[in-house]
Amino acid sequence: MELKTTGLTKKFGSKIAVNHLNITLSNGVYGLLGANGAGKTTLIRLLCSLQAPTSGKIVLNGKDIIALDETYRHLLGYLPQHFRCYPDFTAFDFLLYVSALKGLSEKNAKKRASALLEAVGLSAESRHKIKTFSGGMKQRLGVAQAMLNNPHILILDEPTAGLDPKERIRFRNLISAFAQNRIVILSTHIVSDVECIAEEIMMMKSGAIVRRGNPQEIPSEIDGQVWECTVPTAHAKRYAAAFHTSNLRNTDRGETVLRILSDHPPMENAVCVPPNLEDLYLFYFKGDPQSEKAHSI
Repeated sequence: MELKTTGLTKKFGSKIAVNHLNITLSNGVYGLLGANGAGKTTLIRLLCSLQAPTSGKIVLNGKDIIALDETYRHLLGYLPQHFRCYPDFTAFDFLLYVSALKGLSEKNAKKRASALLEAVGLSAESRHKIKTFSGGMKQRLGVAQAMLNNPHILILDEPTAGLDPKERIRFRNLISAFAQNRIVILSTHIVSDVECIAEEIMMMKSGAIVRRGNPQEIPSEIDGQVWECTVPTAHAKRYAAAFHTSNLRNTDRGETVLRILSDHPPMENAVCVPPNLEDLYLFYFKGDPQSEKAHSI
């Protein structure tokens, strides 16, 4: 299966949200990584045919998705950024409701709903009302509804926003389990959400893909530009604010180790270290207050 965009552009007045994008996706997990406002959600909505492009096109196996219409939608599973459900429905009834909207038969819907609730760890709560669920449970239910039609393309927009670290890990493991033999696009501004499970990273900025590649390999682009510097903990905040700092950790000796992005040694005691994906994120999005606030959540 091949999903391809050619010259894909989306404008809102004078603002260009997606800028002449050319990408080709085949089976695998893709991490769409970028700061808030980078154009990720607009791209997702275009790929889900929820919005029409200003120019360019999206094709699936050589056929325009606009022409494919319902045939394309039947191949698609989607978890939007702000997943909403009926709070007074039970989890099982909600999945039956969504199944009816997707055209599943009653027999198939019940079988599929039960299997998916088991898969996402909600079988014990299947008869509980959704309003009693935690945020993580609702997101897992959201994945279940996206998988009801056994989609060939699974698209998840900021699926772990607001979840605690334990739920984010559980969510990532869940997506990995569902990722076989389909195109999975995971859009996020949280590096750790894609670093472990994505086979390929696409970094998006100002409506364009600025870097693409294997998450273990693409950080090599900034070899020689990541440093660790040890400073007194009492002055750590001042030093961190003075440099592009991707991380800091305190030691038991009253010192703090800063991880700094710089094209030259930022301090006399700076030690050059191998870069990681989070460092590369900072390299592309430094200066953006949204990205610097979000990338290491």
